Amino acid sequence: MALKLDASMKFGVTARLSNRAVIRRTVALLEELGYASLWAGDHIAFTSPILDPMLGLSQAAALSDRIAVGTAVYLLPLRSAAAAAKLASSLDHLSEGRFIFGVGAGGEFPREFAACGVPLAERGRRMSEGIEVLRKLWSGKPVSHAGRLWKFDEVHMQPRSYTPGGPPVWCGGRSEAALRRAGRLGDGWISYVVTPEQFAAGLATIDAARAEAGRSVQPFGTAHLLFARLDDSYDTALDAAAALLSQRYAMDFRKAAQRYCALGNPDAIAGTLRKFHAAGVRHVILDMLGTPEEREAQLRRFAAEVRPQLRDVEGG
Repeated sequence: MALKLDASMKFGVTARLSNRAVIRRTVALLEELGYASLWAGDHIAFTSPILDPMLGLSQAAALSDRIAVGTAVYLLPLRSAAAAAKLASSLDHLSEGRFIFGVGAGGEFPREFAACGVPLAERGRRMSEGIEVLRKLWSGKPVSHAGRLWKFDEVHMQPRSYTPGGPPVWCGGRSEAALRRAGRLGDGWISYVVTPEQFAAGLATIDAARAEAGRSVQPFGTAHLLFARLDDSYDTALDAAAALLSQRYAMDFRKAAQRYCALGNPDAIAGTLRKFHAAGVRHVILDMLGTPEEREAQLRRFAAEVRPQLRDVEGG
């Protein structure tokens, strides 16, 4: 594989940024424990309450001078590409270059596409062309675009992005089309509900698409959003994870939890993370499952009992 990856692994956290107090407490906790990043998901309409991630992450970025912030993932097809470019560039400025723009096509909840007036079958095309529009507008120069979905002449979006070329665009998705898009257009890949073996295979598909597109070998971000439940026993962790995820996604998630979650004691969690590191993951986005109090306790325990086992693969 020719993709250039970081040598070390970093740990971030995804959280529901539901109000100012939660954001302040979450940022303070991540600062205290030395986590590298804070991530937020995105939906227009979901099975449970969720706020716009760009607004919550903007508040979070103002509370820290160190922590990176990212979307995991922002449903780009639901928005005007130009409007998304402006939002992302603004957060890039307000975070002073600490923003990672994770984008995905979505589709699991068709009603939010209907609410936005976006045909579900058009989401892949809107993702690909949308990324092209983002990069043009982030240049800060007058640009034109003549695509299938968007057409404009001499649009000058100012200021240019804080990060030269724009914030890194990390693509989500597991399908063949999504993986190939990440190789052709993305600066990284954010995976979700995959095994280490599936991650390695997906990375190979991405690298092949990158080579076919003639893109040079650049540092490529590799992240995995990992459901985890840190507990004293596997069975206790599985029961808790399955119950919470089944409620969150309005479906029976027990078999999926067995296959895709990191479950059990610190040794078991560390073992799972080593497998993902070997597969090519360099940024783990932890979704610790439980009540707010349980999540905080697990993050503290993870920092104290799991990360020390991974010092040989962890970076700053």
